[in-house]
Amino acid sequence: SEKQAIDATLASLAEEDPRFCPVADLYWNARGGSHTDGGAFIFSLENRNGKRVLSCHDKFGKPKTSPWFQQPWEGYLPEVIPERFEELSSQVQELLKDRTGLALFHFVTAVLPQWPYARFLEVLLAVEELARRNDDLKAAAIAALSLFLDRRYDPGEKKRSHLVRLTSDALGRIFAATPKMGQKSASRYRYIDWQNRDSLAAPPRPDAILVLNAAEFPPEGEDCDARLLCQAYALGWQRFLCYGYRGQRFLGCGFGLNTDQVRFDVYGSSGDYLASGIDGMEIHVHGNAQDQLGQIMKRGKLVVYGDVGQTFMYGAKGGEVYVLGNAAGRPLINAVGRPRVVINGTALDFLAESFMAGDALKGGGFVIVNGLEFDHRGRVKMQATPYPGSNLCSLASGGAIYIRDPYQQVVAEQLNGGELAPFTEAAWELILPYLQENERLFGISLEKHLLTVDGETRPPEEVYRKIQPVKLAVLATVENSGLEEIGWDKAGKRQQAGPGSFGLRP
Repeated sequence: SEKQAIDATLASLAEEDPRFCPVADLYWNARGGSHTDGGAFIFSLENRNGKRVLSCHDKFGKPKTSPWFQQPWEGYLPEVIPERFEELSSQVQELLKDRTGLALFHFVTAVLPQWPYARFLEVLLAVEELARRNDDLKAAAIAALSLFLDRRYDPGEKKRSHLVRLTSDALGRIFAATPKMGQKSASRYRYIDWQNRDSLAAPPRPDAILVLNAAEFPPEGEDCDARLLCQAYALGWQRFLCYGYRGQRFLGCGFGLNTDQVRFDVYGSSGDYLASGIDGMEIHVHGNAQDQLGQIMKRGKLVVYGDVGQTFMYGAKGGEVYVLGNAAGRPLINAVGRPRVVINGTALDFLAESFMAGDALKGGGFVIVNGLEFDHRGRVKMQATPYPGSNLCSLASGGAIYIRDPYQQVVAEQLNGGELAPFTEAAWELILPYLQENERLFGISLEKHLLTVDGETRPPEEVYRKIQPVKLAVLATVENSGLEEIGWDKAGKRQQAGPGSFGLRP
C-alpha cells in the first residue's frame, strides 16, 4: 500500500543519512475530488535562506506543515552520570510497579513538554536496563513504551515523530534481548527470527510469549512469518509479540476456529490482510495499518492505534474493532452479521456500502464514527466535517451508523441509500459500552471529548445521529406479502404463484 511505500522510503533514507527520521511528521488520508484538499498534493523544493526546503501544498494551495517550533532529534546521546542514572532508575522502577505502564506514561507526559530529548532518552535507557532484570519488569516496560506509541500527548518543542522513533528503537532492543528459541532460561519469553526459524519448538511454559522479528521474512508464501506463526500456534503458543514489519501480509490468518486465547501485539509496518478471517483472537496494531484489514472477520477483537487503509473489514461477519484514526475508502463493504466498529476519525467515502448487518438494536452490526483528530499538542479536536465523502450506506440493507455530528453537518445528499433516523435512548445504551472501552484503549474521554461541545456537556441525542439504510419499497412489499405470494404455503409446500407475484412458477 501507499503507507508501506512511505515507510520503506523513509527507512531507506534514514539508513543512509541520520538526518532523516524513519517516521514522518504528518500522515493523512486523501480522497480524490475532496472539497477540503482536492485529493491532490504538490511537493516542491524551495530555496529558503540559502537552503533547499521540501514543501507540500494541497490542490487549493494550502500548505501541509508541521509546527515550526518543534525541532528534530539531532542524534546526540545523553551523558550517563552513574549517580543520577541510579536515582532515575529507582524512580522508574517504582513507577513500573504498575504493570499497565500507565503510571510511568502519565509521569513522563506530564513533564515532557519541558524536557529536552536527552532527558527522555535517559528514561528510555533506564526502562531498557530494568527490562533485562526479570519478566515482570520486562512486561511493564513493554506496556509503558507501547503507550508512548499508542497515545497522543504534548511533546513540547520536540517532534512526536522523533519521540516515536526513539521509543520504537528502545522497544526493538528490549525485544532483541529476549532469550533465543532453544536457549535454557527461566524467562517466559522466547525470541525467533528468520535466521533461527528452524529452531521453533513448543512453548517452555503455559504462559510463554513468542517474540518474532519479522524484518527478514518474505511478505508472503510458505516461508513467510504468517505461516511460521500458524506453526507456532499448532505447537501451543498463544501469546505473540511481533515487530520489525516491513509490509509482511496475512498476520493472524490461518489459525482456524475458536482462537479466543490468542493475542498479538504488532509493531512496525504491518501489511495487508491482517486479522482477515479470524475467529476469536485479539490483535493490537501499535501504529498505522494497511489495506484489507479484517476481511471476512468472524469474531475477535482488533485494535489499531492509527489509521487503516482501503476496504477495511470487507465482508466481515462479526468482531469488535477500534480504530484511533481514519479509515480510507469503502470500509465495511458487504459486511454482514454483527460487526461492532468504532472509528474515532472518519472514513473517506462509501462507508458501509452494501452493509447487510441486520437490525443494530436486535443484535445486528453497527459503526460508530466520532469525526475526531489530534492537534500538534496531542489535544482532541473535531475534524472539519465528521464525514467528508458521499455514498453513506450506499445499497445497504441492514446495520446502522452512529455518527458524532453535533452541528448536523451530514446532509441527505451524502446518504445514497441511507436515511437519518431518531437517535434513541436504546441506541445510546447500545453504543455506550463500546465508547467506554474506546476510552480505556485510547484515552478519548466520554465526558470530556465526546459529549462536550463548545465547552458544554450535552445529552447524547444532541451529539450523535443515527443513519440507517432506507427500506426499499419493493423489498418491503415482498416482506409483507406473506408466504403464499412467493410460491410456498405455510406448510412449506410449493404453490402456483399468482399473477404479478415474485414467486417461482412450478
